Amino acid sequence: MAGSFTDYLEDKILKHVFTNTAYTSPTTVYVGLFTAAPTDTGGGTEVSGSGYARKSGSFTVSGTGTLATNSAAIEFDAATGSWGTIVAIAVFDAITTGNMLAWADLTTSKAIATGDVLRIPTGDLDITLS
Repeated sequence: MAGSFTDYLEDKILKHVFTNTAYTSPTTVYVGLFTAAPTDTGGGTEVSGSGYARKSGSFTVSGTGTLATNSAAIEFDAATGSWGTIVAIAVFDAITTGNMLAWADLTTSKAIATGDVLRIPTGDLDITLS
């Protein structure tokens, strides 16, 4: 499964740690859905229209500091039309536009039709730093 921190976030972390350049983390992060996967430089095709909107996510970090996982379920509103097949997700620092922080392919892609609700249960969205 492909996935990574984006070049944007890697740059911010490296500058923060090695050149004492301040980086202010977002107060809220948002999860977005993709029908074509992004890359470390961005891109991809995020779902749009038909009742879609990014959803906020809350995370906890493990005691060893290598794993962040969603601490509450993330539930998208019911689709008012087809969203296509979701193949990847990404975490952003804003509800619209903003900067992509991390992304990953889904283990199993999911077609979303009218009336469907995509839900990520608590503990099912893991971001690993190794």
